[in-house]
Amino acid sequence: MSKLKPASGSLSKRKRIGRGQGAGSAGTAGRGHKGQKSRSGYSRKVGFEGGQMPLQRVVPKSGFKNFNRVEYKAINLDVLQQVAEKRNLTSIDVSQLVDAGIASKNEKIKILGGGELNTKLDVKAHAFSKTAKEAIEKLEGTTEIL
Repeated sequence: MSKLKPASGSLSKRKRIGRGQGAGSAGTAGRGHKGQKSRSGYSRKVGFEGGQMPLQRVVPKSGFKNFNRVEYKAINLDVLQQVAEKRNLTSIDVSQLVDAGIASKNEKIKILGGGELNTKLDVKAHAFSKTAKEAIEKLEGTTEIL
């Protein structure tokens, strides 16, 4: 352990800029001659384009984000069928879908009518599409909105 050291050439010393002629980078300290960028305290604004009208001011604003929108994780009937067959379930809840790795525990779940359902299931979810509700109730299953 005492003989371990980094590979040769993998480490190099940091160049100490602006520390006198003997240090190798004195004078302008790597900033070039004169101009705004050579001065201390310089920081360019985000999106600054040298006085040209910046792109974010040229391109017009459009649209909006509805903060009241409720986002659902969409799950089709064929996925429910697979989960029910794999785990021998007659009722499916959000917790079972989370355990199966289909949804995360914080997501709201909406059951959609894609695919086929062959077994009677009691399903609990946050929302159902019309076709999914009809398909579940056609097989004498129940739907419950959480």
